[in-house]
Amino acid sequence: MLVQVLAGVVELVVVVVTLAYLFQRRLIYLPSSGPVPPAATVLPGARDVRLETGDGLTLGAWYVPAASSDTGADLGVSVLMAPGNAGDRSMRAPLAEALRARGMSVLLLDYRGYGGNPGDPTEEGLALDVRAARSYLVDELNVPPDRVIYFGESLGAAVVSELATEHPPGGMLLRSPFTSLADVAATLYPFLPVRLLLKDRFPVVEHVREVRAPTVVVYGSADSVVPTEQSRAVARAVAGPVTSVEEPGADHNDAVLLDGPRLVDATARLSVRAAG
Repeated sequence: MLVQVLAGVVELVVVVVTLAYLFQRRLIYLPSSGPVPPAATVLPGARDVRLETGDGLTLGAWYVPAASSDTGADLGVSVLMAPGNAGDRSMRAPLAEALRARGMSVLLLDYRGYGGNPGDPTEEGLALDVRAARSYLVDELNVPPDRVIYFGESLGAAVVSELATEHPPGGMLLRSPFTSLADVAATLYPFLPVRLLLKDRFPVVEHVREVRAPTVVVYGSADSVVPTEQSRAVARAVAGPVTSVEEPGADHNDAVLLDGPRLVDATARLSVRAAG
């Protein structure tokens, strides 16, 4: 009987591990269902744009031109906003509104498989998607590369930090970054051998060690998704000048980390610095 019980346990473990391996990307990437509304119906003055990826996909995105800032004209700085692993670009509209009110233009990216876009998200695919977004700003809108600010939210922090190793920005803001996807997955699924199973790795610390652009790391002290110490470790690893902004008592998706005043202020300071 004991042998039978042990055999049953082993069989169950094998099934769970196999399912976790086969369906892992459904646990990582959580796009919202349903269509995304036209940009101008959510953000007056915004427009729907199309991004062409290196592997032939056409992605929908929103471009939000800057409004006049409190100090006069817009800064001539564009923020490339790479979202986290859930939802779609419409959920980032309050952040875009807050940033453009401070004189910044904003490109709200949706990855492949998100926001009605074709394709399935992977680490390699997201790297192509964010390059298409940067290309739109630099090549089509003629924004100088040193006037582009990368803003990465959680998973997006991994995406833009990798982009920064090849295309340095004028500045970079990483919101709630993890050290690597394997590290954060191990805390969320301690019963699984995630370091052996993961197809997508997102080694953020390795990337930021190559980044010399001014960087701000924003995180909550009560984050239940990405351990606070991981965000602090990312900040310590950045090669260039870095500023940390800790929101006391904030969890991963609390409002202060979505479009809160300190988050917006930190982005504005980067933009002013990029604007010279």
